[in-house]
Amino acid sequence: MPPRPRFDRRAPVRELPNINERISYPNLRVVDADGSQLGVITREAALEVARDRELDLVLVSEKADPPVCRIMDYGKYKFEQEKKAKEAKKKSHQTEVKEVKMRYKIDQHDYDVRIGQAVRFLKAGDKVKCTVIFRGREIQHTALAEVLLMRMAKDLEENAEIQQPPKREGRNMIMFLSPRKLAAGKAPSGEAKPKAARESKDGKEPRPVRVVTTGAAAGAATGAASGPSSAD
Repeated sequence: MPPRPRFDRRAPVRELPNINERISYPNLRVVDADGSQLGVITREAALEVARDRELDLVLVSEKADPPVCRIMDYGKYKFEQEKKAKEAKKKSHQTEVKEVKMRYKIDQHDYDVRIGQAVRFLKAGDKVKCTVIFRGREIQHTALAEVLLMRMAKDLEENAEIQQPPKREGRNMIMFLSPRKLAAGKAPSGEAKPKAARESKDGKEPRPVRVVTTGAAAGAATGAASGPSSAD
């Protein structure tokens, strides 16, 4: 028995589409290019119809009885499917974890740079891992690092919420922030309007405000409404 080769040098088998002459079923249910049904016809007749229209015969459902084929421009169809797949891939955003590193003795300018980076990551829909790095004896100042991380969380609270509070891991202290999600039906800051203003803008009159008085004030109001007494 010959020894088995370490590597298979054969070219990979390409899966070719089932179109035109590659379709081997004798009878087919054919759908025309405009969506109309041509019924069950032979393979040769279906190929003849596709050639007359200068289109392709494409196998759509192999498990049906008989198999279903459609007459179409396969090159155009394939291009459109690839275009749709690319657009769907662009729209789908996979959440990543972006890291922002700093020292607990960071100056204001560098701190502002880290804040800008974190805001950019959060607005892109990514989570942010805030890391404070300790070197040498700096490990003794974990409390200052925690204060710095909580300050960062406070400065980013408009765009982020704390997913994991500051926690020491080895010679680092880390904190995870995730993008803040607006509550359903809650308008962003600066966009809320008074209810009366919204109603008048829609062409509706604001409803009158009902004032309810209690106690002595209610008695005084009742007396004023009844007018002067007979004694007067």
